[in-house]
Amino acid sequence: MKVKSVVKLSAVALASTFVLAACGAKSSSVKKQSVNFMESAEISTMDTSKADDVVSMTQLSNTEEGLYRLGKNSSVHNALATSTKESKDGKTWTFTIRKGAKWSNGDKVTAKDFVYSWQRTVNPKTASEYAYLFSGVKNADQIMAGKVNYKKLGIKADGNYKLTVTLDRPIPYFKLLMGFSVFFPQDQKAVEKYGSKYGTASNKLVYNGPYKQVGWKGTNLSWKLVKNPEYWNKKNVKMDTIKYQVVKDSSTALNLYNSKKLDVTTISGTQVAQYKNNKAYVLRKEASTFYLQLNEKRKIFKNKKIRQAISMSIDRSQLTGKVLADGSQNVSGLVSNGLAKNPSTGEDFAKESAVKSASTQNLTEAKKLLKEGLKEEGLTSLKFTLMADDTTAGKATNEFLQSQIEKLGSNVKVTVQNIPFKTRLTDSSNGKFDAVVSGWGADFSDPISFLQLFVTGNAQNNGGYSSKEYDALIKKSNTTDATHPQKRWNDMVKAEKILMNDQGIVPLYQQATSQLWNTKLKGVVYNTAGNEYDYSKLNLTK
Repeated sequence: MKVKSVVKLSAVALASTFVLAACGAKSSSVKKQSVNFMESAEISTMDTSKADDVVSMTQLSNTEEGLYRLGKNSSVHNALATSTKESKDGKTWTFTIRKGAKWSNGDKVTAKDFVYSWQRTVNPKTASEYAYLFSGVKNADQIMAGKVNYKKLGIKADGNYKLTVTLDRPIPYFKLLMGFSVFFPQDQKAVEKYGSKYGTASNKLVYNGPYKQVGWKGTNLSWKLVKNPEYWNKKNVKMDTIKYQVVKDSSTALNLYNSKKLDVTTISGTQVAQYKNNKAYVLRKEASTFYLQLNEKRKIFKNKKIRQAISMSIDRSQLTGKVLADGSQNVSGLVSNGLAKNPSTGEDFAKESAVKSASTQNLTEAKKLLKEGLKEEGLTSLKFTLMADDTTAGKATNEFLQSQIEKLGSNVKVTVQNIPFKTRLTDSSNGKFDAVVSGWGADFSDPISFLQLFVTGNAQNNGGYSSKEYDALIKKSNTTDATHPQKRWNDMVKAEKILMNDQGIVPLYQQATSQLWNTKLKGVVYNTAGNEYDYSKLNLTK
């Protein structure tokens, strides 16, 4: 999923950053527990079919619920599904839907809500950027291509409580997908009631998860999550209210923490060195990679040598060690370190697929490549605008990259542009950029979660990278080799190497987040991939 710049000296962060008010509940014996969380960016949408960024999905994963809820280490637990049957060939899945589950408006949650939601998401008219995740569900690819009616998607309801999903091919990570927010149900009555305004404000949708959202009007910077009295498992939800505010300045957050007005904050740089031995310090390693997307519709970025020159100009060790200084690490390519291992050898995917030249600084070679690339395009200079978020983090990273790239020569000019997170997402999707600092967090613990982004025409492929060989390997991994783990692995390794040799993106770093947490705050479930933070068991203890 798309990720945001956070309140620290870093470009982006995968997960929500939290701020907990010291004046909230003091112990588990207090009847009403209330905490204050902080986000560093605005909500873009609360429409399940359209959300594709971490801020929105953190909200959705705590106000909505699907067939499964993911526990620690991406373990799968029943949520709206009470039982599951899988056919021997892996192509038919039958779910029994929990009786008694309700939407916040009192409507029953039924199998029909899943059918409606999935069909709405893959319908080309919805323009969902996450529709591609349904590839493999029967007829999904043809539907998204406009060749088959969306109502012929391989999902059907047999009454209110039996749901059957038919696949074109086995999907190795299918259960993990079922815990991801884009596969959640939607109440058709609510969607049709609010029409084009559905998901644009707290009061323009209904909820079936642990919390309801209130107070978000679409553009404001504060809102709340309140315990949902209609949630089927409400007896185990301890937190009554989670208050949010958007704070984009890093120094403000730490000052509030130090003055005991906030109980949790994100830290970086010298702050990490100061607090890393504190019992409140927490380091969150994340399955998220940050990279530059270069708009290949622009003449300068159609040239592979120019793209390579930009990548070779960047000292990633300086970026992670001095600019970010938050535990983030160098990355060798698109897929994050530690996400997956070779089924035969146990080798980490990131290490096995690494292309050293694609993520290593080499100014001498970079200047040579730039000179050759400019000559091939009939140009004498390299001038472009680099876009990033308008937070302290986004500004610091943008300035660092600007200084690095301009070392390529006096004929190189980089203009920095910092804009709000929501605007950056929109402009990126619409191709209104030269180069943009982008971040992606794995939706599930498999390399394909990253690799499928850069298939030709993918909605997340904002730079327009295209390779027939790359596309063929990704297709092969999802079809003919889907049930052959080693062959599938080899397909994905080859694809990653093609992307990096082509410099289809410029990898920057793998995110980690350093935080200070009130030690009385317990019950948060964190996963490096997918819906990262689950607050359903959030609790303040004595």
